[in-house]
Amino acid sequence: MPKLLLIETATEVCSIGLWDGSLMVEKSTEEDYAHTSQLTLLIQATLKEAGWQMEELDGVAISAGPGSYTALRVGAATAKGICFAGKIPLIAIDTLESIALAMAKSEKKPENSIFLPMIDARRMEAYTAPFDGQATRLDQTKAIILDAKYLSQIQGESERLVLGGNGAPKCKDILGPGQEIRDISCAAKHLGPLAEKAFLEKKWADLAYFSPSYIKPPNITTPKKIWK
Repeated sequence: MPKLLLIETATEVCSIGLWDGSLMVEKSTEEDYAHTSQLTLLIQATLKEAGWQMEELDGVAISAGPGSYTALRVGAATAKGICFAGKIPLIAIDTLESIALAMAKSEKKPENSIFLPMIDARRMEAYTAPFDGQATRLDQTKAIILDAKYLSQIQGESERLVLGGNGAPKCKDILGPGQEIRDISCAAKHLGPLAEKAFLEKKWADLAYFSPSYIKPPNITTPKKIWK
């Protein structure tokens, strides 16, 4: 099996894992949005704990978004640097798909459910897309203003609608019958199965042109002009 470095930086959590047919080691930051200062240190610590050398890596898998603009950029830049230096492939994994697969695997009867992973956006918005019981995407990723009507539409005739990701808690007061929240969010370990499959199928990202899926432009504000 390929030896893969897993990098998850789509949200406030910075998580690093090593995969060799299964999860070998996983580490994450305890400080929110500390990606710039902690990512390289986390990678070094994770490799050391597993007894791996950087030169042993066969590829790097990155959570490709949607998510935090700055956090995704930091993760992408780091991953691309390692791939360029080691002449190894970059594997881009859809962040929502990785969460959906983890959610489906946690259920005894996933075929009875629709899974709705969510990444926190602004205010009552979330980046989200529905997946069926086999974690197959049912619609494209969108930035959605969350309300009870939207959840009902996504659930449709399914017995259950299961929400996950760091955007799901926004829905705690608008849940309807058969709707629930699972405490499953972004983590490097969730990238592993998808990354291994993509690596073996040689579905690699273009190192020169890869860019994360931001969905929306960054929320950059400019200071008000001070008149004298």
